[in-house]
Amino acid sequence: MKSPRMFTILYPFLLAALVLNCRCDERMLHVVYMGDLPKGGDLSVSSAHHTILQTVLGSASSAKESLVYSYERSFNGFAAKLTINEATRIAQMEGVVSVSPSRKLKLHTTRSWDFMRFSRANLGPGHEGHVIIGLLDTGVWPEHPGFNDTGFGPPPRKWKGTCQSTTNFPCNNKLIGARYYNSDNTYGDNEIPSPRDTEGHGTHTATTAGGVELPGTSFLGLAEGVARGGAPGARIAAYKVCWASGCGDADIIKAFDDAIADGVDIISVSLGSEYLLDYFQDPIAIGSFHAMKNGILTSNSAGNAGPNPVTVANFSPWTLTVAASTIDRKFVANLVLGNGQIFTGISINTFDLNGTSYPLIWGGDAVNYSGSYSQDDAKLCSQETMNADVAVGKIVLCEALTDGSTILLANGVGTIMSDQDYVNPDYAFSYPLPATLISPDDAKKVIEYIKSTRYPEATILVGETWKDPMGPTVVSFSSRGPNPISSDILKPDITAPGVDILAGWSPLSPTSIYENDTTGLYFNVMSGTSMSCPHAAAAAAYVKSVHPDWSPAAIKSAIMTTAYAMDPRRNADKEFAYGSGHINPTGAVDPGLVFDASAADYINLLCKQGYNITTLRLVTGDNSTCVNTTIGRALDFNYPILSLYVEDGEEITGTFTRTVTNVGPPDSTYTATWQMPSLISVTVEPTVLEFSAFGERKSFAVTVVGPAITQQPIVSGAVTWSDGRRSVRTPVVVYNYFRGAPYTIESEDYSNST
Repeated sequence: MKSPRMFTILYPFLLAALVLNCRCDERMLHVVYMGDLPKGGDLSVSSAHHTILQTVLGSASSAKESLVYSYERSFNGFAAKLTINEATRIAQMEGVVSVSPSRKLKLHTTRSWDFMRFSRANLGPGHEGHVIIGLLDTGVWPEHPGFNDTGFGPPPRKWKGTCQSTTNFPCNNKLIGARYYNSDNTYGDNEIPSPRDTEGHGTHTATTAGGVELPGTSFLGLAEGVARGGAPGARIAAYKVCWASGCGDADIIKAFDDAIADGVDIISVSLGSEYLLDYFQDPIAIGSFHAMKNGILTSNSAGNAGPNPVTVANFSPWTLTVAASTIDRKFVANLVLGNGQIFTGISINTFDLNGTSYPLIWGGDAVNYSGSYSQDDAKLCSQETMNADVAVGKIVLCEALTDGSTILLANGVGTIMSDQDYVNPDYAFSYPLPATLISPDDAKKVIEYIKSTRYPEATILVGETWKDPMGPTVVSFSSRGPNPISSDILKPDITAPGVDILAGWSPLSPTSIYENDTTGLYFNVMSGTSMSCPHAAAAAAYVKSVHPDWSPAAIKSAIMTTAYAMDPRRNADKEFAYGSGHINPTGAVDPGLVFDASAADYINLLCKQGYNITTLRLVTGDNSTCVNTTIGRALDFNYPILSLYVEDGEEITGTFTRTVTNVGPPDSTYTATWQMPSLISVTVEPTVLEFSAFGERKSFAVTVVGPAITQQPIVSGAVTWSDGRRSVRTPVVVYNYFRGAPYTIESEDYSNST
């Protein structure tokens, strides 16, 4: 298998090749990553960065003007404005791991905690007040009641952060720090050069992770209850890296550099790249690696590109990658026709028409003939295709999912939507006017009614919340695995609530999907892996509060091995959709056994995958890296999922070795059981693990054997260790692939994206 690290080695040549197709004198922001902080030496890190730039650019003044950030608090690197030629020269210098253009990453945009049986009453012992959750997002709205610090003492002594602002931005003993980063130094309408959130996304994720309890919370009367974060006693530190234009690589890496040095315990990152990037060209993978080295677990979102396979956006082995699943609640809004027919649609509809019926038309009957449009155009209800005068005072049926703005601006009363691409949707939107989304089959019946009567009419009822007995299932948009780089490390790791989540919001941001909606609220209902990520971050914070000395890998293991098993009959993609299963915060604090791993173990994994040794030694700052490592499969990496990829036509065969650490009672005996489809036989050796001390380590091996397979969908089961009270479950996954598939390094897609 070709080494992915070749792309890091060849990057100078790739840059040079671009010279033929670019404006080479145009300076663009680049990220220069140089690995671990240097040990000793007389020159400061920032001075070394300045010296590199001065050497390439030719003068001290040019170097100063070019430099945007020095990464010098937690790892080594800088961001600077460079031409292609200048970036190429730096990439060829000794001590440089990678040079990459700074891209724009995208955001992966109450009841959920009780649904997981994680109520405030059973949180149990812990010291949440000593745990700091850092969130890289759009900032926060500091006056939000979710950040009320009543009852909180001073920040933990380890905190070294700051409350940065050029405008009025109050921090307190709950929201203990905030920073903002904008390497472009450009701001859109209503954006503020401050950590203040004008998008709403950051306030939503922060209050989901650590907001205080707020009884009587609702979204304009819907979903009323007690809103709170999963770790309401934890402290919050906000790092604003995302703006309306996106989230810059250079800003993300600088935020990681600061967050690690500031003293956070858990980092939550609900954003990701649209491109497939190697680990040391991916700002989240780089930052989270150094966070892991410093004892900090990073929770990141899987992405919203599902249900297509191999779409997971964050897949580095040292992070906790979180998919999104439903809870046992769905938002519906009923449509009532004049003939008494009732159709149930999906919508977060807060508007009450009081049962009054209004004239009903089909969008295709409101054609803008002057604009040379047809009924087929107008039925989709885009603004230019419709005669707005016809829609005044009416409810309009549109055969497309829209933001409702066309009907709103035409002074229509409401809209009924239907879309062939959104049949039986598993998540809902809110709109700026009465609206509901019905199925295409129901839409045909509505059109038949419209055509059958001279004066068709209808009303849209105010929304309701219904109990959904199918929850949890992984939502359709949640990105799927497998892992596109490290095939033996399955991603995502876990799933958590990410559908129709009620949490805090910025009053400067629209609460509906219409971007010009001026309704300013402190709460909103959102869906996305952006919402599931802070759920997992909160669970990690809670585990950290109970076990402050646990490593990031131990916390991650506890969350994965205690997860609720998902029903594969409801999730066709199985572990590619949900990883280990559905998060179970209560069980995670007492897992019994953990699969621990150190920074050296992760580096050894990369050595086995063929990463350049010189590069890895720069990353680690350790010249002993890769000394005794042979390139090969990662079946011995101590991961809580056993994942085996098999090439088309090959027999199934693999032996996984794992080591578990006893974190339960000193005298414990665990017995293995397993289940796997008949296609594959499983052997576990030994089948009993006996411990006599806390912290004692024991190893075991799992061998899977089966016939040659071709075009075989994912096959999975699990090995479970139990002491009679605790169950430590590790999924076993076997899947087919062929060389050149999208998730292999040989694929053209990977080469082009890198």
